Amino acid sequence: MIYQIISLLGAILILFAFASVQMRRMEPESVPYQSLNLFGGLCLCVAAVAAMQYGFILLEGSWTVLSAQGLWRVIRQVPSSRA
Repeated sequence: MIYQIISLLGAILILFAFASVQMRRMEPESVPYQSLNLFGGLCLCVAAVAAMQYGFILLEGSWTVLSAQGLWRVIRQVPSSRA
């Protein structure tokens, strides 16, 4: 039961991020967007590991790693100076 809750939370986080970008309420190159994807993917990966679903482990593990990389890139990004 706990893994069902974790997987639902993960799906909600990822879908919220996606919908927010589609509705232009969030930028893809932002900390909130990348964070939602990172934690959503991590939740789904944990649930996939618990269920031994190897295809989903690969998918959600990759999603998590790529989101972590995107978050790192956004955090390290130097703000451009405005003239």
